[in-house]
Amino acid sequence: MATVVRLTRIGRKKSPFYRIVVTDSRKRRDSGFIETIGYYNPRMEEELKFDADRLAYWKKVGAKVSDRVAKITSK
Repeated sequence: MATVVRLTRIGRKKSPFYRIVVTDSRKRRDSGFIETIGYYNPRMEEELKFDADRLAYWKKVGAKVSDRVAKITSK
């Protein structure tokens, strides 16, 4: 199974809020996921919270990280 760490959109219309999730790369953006490792709120002064240990674990296991997740977690 090819796993990927990416953002899943939740929240209301025109008020985005994202979860950082680990999922199968063949699934849709908002469908089922394996694990939630954090969240990202771009409207509240770039509010970001994630579990760095779990992100490192999934990278070690071979999960690919999406470009956007790599960019926001490197800050």
